[in-house]
Amino acid sequence: MAAFDWDILHRPSAMAMVRGQLGFSWMVLSGRLAQLTDEQYFWRPSSEALTVVRRHHSGRYRPLGSGEWVAQWPDEPDHRGPRTIAWLIAHLTEMFFERWEWTFGASRQGRTDITLHGNAQDAVAWLTYWVEAWQEAIAELDESEAMTVGLSQANELDASEPFGHVVLRLNRELIHHGSEIMTLQDLYAVAA
Repeated sequence: MAAFDWDILHRPSAMAMVRGQLGFSWMVLSGRLAQLTDEQYFWRPSSEALTVVRRHHSGRYRPLGSGEWVAQWPDEPDHRGPRTIAWLIAHLTEMFFERWEWTFGASRQGRTDITLHGNAQDAVAWLTYWVEAWQEAIAELDESEAMTVGLSQANELDASEPFGHVVLRLNRELIHHGSEIMTLQDLYAVAA
């Protein structure tokens, strides 16, 4: 489980609050992911649930990922269908990977270049790697850099707004999808 720097609660700055929110949210989610099984990872709350599959099984969805395992990616931007924990972890991983790459990395690879995994342990380890890389990178930023427009070039929205908004958006995604993951774990426990 990720450690949380409780001292950050006593640092009076906007970025300290943003970092604190990310750190605490990740601590809670990573604690739940530490016990994730392959059965939970792939459990489908319905037969239509988006998931992670071998590339040749992506069906009517676009495959997202560069290797053997890909996420089923819908064409419509606000697809409201159910998703598996595998899909949610893949989505969080590609977001943190892409934002890190286009803010602190070489700015060459995008979300379609991400490697995804066909088991819970490797998928959680990969998500952990990218969330922690993101956390470390934003911890090194000077407070004024939070207001830099275009610090991230991951997409048009990132490039047009102060970087603090990018960080807050990733926080919201982690909180939102993290709560979905934990709800699916709870539903799996009562359905099994």
